[in-house]
Amino acid sequence: MFPMLIGISLISFFIMHLAPGDVTSTEASFNPKASEESRQKLREIYNLDKPVIVQYGLWVKRISKLDFGNSFSSHQRPVLWEEKDKNGNITKGLIQEALPITLLINLLGITVIFSISIILGTLSAVRQNSWVDKSITLFVFIGFAIPGFWLALLLMYWTGVSNQWLPISGLHSLDYQNLSSFGQFTDLIKHLILPVFVSSLSGLAGISLYVRNGMLEILNQDFIITARSKGLNEKKIVFVHALKNAILPLITIIGLSIPGLIGGSVISESIFAIPGMGKLFYDSVLMRDFPVIMGILTIGSVLTLIGNLIADLGYAWADPRIRKGITK
Repeated sequence: MFPMLIGISLISFFIMHLAPGDVTSTEASFNPKASEESRQKLREIYNLDKPVIVQYGLWVKRISKLDFGNSFSSHQRPVLWEEKDKNGNITKGLIQEALPITLLINLLGITVIFSISIILGTLSAVRQNSWVDKSITLFVFIGFAIPGFWLALLLMYWTGVSNQWLPISGLHSLDYQNLSSFGQFTDLIKHLILPVFVSSLSGLAGISLYVRNGMLEILNQDFIITARSKGLNEKKIVFVHALKNAILPLITIIGLSIPGLIGGSVISESIFAIPGMGKLFYDSVLMRDFPVIMGILTIGSVLTLIGNLIADLGYAWADPRIRKGITK
């Protein structure tokens, strides 16, 4: 895992610096009077005048102390955790502020995805080739085909602009602080409905198809035929014996979804103006804010590697054949 993490960070760092321009050119574009001398001073302050390999070495030195540095933007906020200045004032880290929002949205989304997908996939497999199966399959393909950004804009117009049923941006209304506790909770739920729905639809379609195919394969196994010949209840066969084996591949998907829980959705968060990790990453790329970009990429890489490990361990825990090294 550690050599792979070093390789990922090295490639990411070099590819990021291949993009034209840097934070000094971005800042100069907002100030036409900025001279070349002032831009050069900024480059020296940010160590951008040094070779890329030297910049990478300085970054690794900070990371080894769990110091992700400060943002290049004008507010100079810390990338990861809060910091105290000499006067005792606390400045929150950018990732620390954006992470809980992204976690909330994605945890709700993944709960919706897995709970509904297992039901749809199982129902589609049990009623194979019926109108129920065909309807669910049609829904799956529609979910795959609809672009997320187009669906988000369509729902914003329909539910927010035309009918004013739901808010279309942010997480809170303007009068949020004046509402009661129940009113604040209701206001938050209303703001979360559209982002969670949009982020869940494509995943819902994919995982329900996984469950359906897994169930069809298991229902044709010899032990299921034997269970039916012994007169076991059909519900017990489907939900106890078949479903337990069919959802084993989902363990891998759950493990690999961990980085997505933290990384957030760039499209969804940008469209709905949600200050999460996805929007933070998007804004940082536009501003060439290298410390923030590398901080998010590093956290995503670590979580991807941990997700792979958790998926392997979970698969071995759920399937005795994997624990014992049986391949056939």
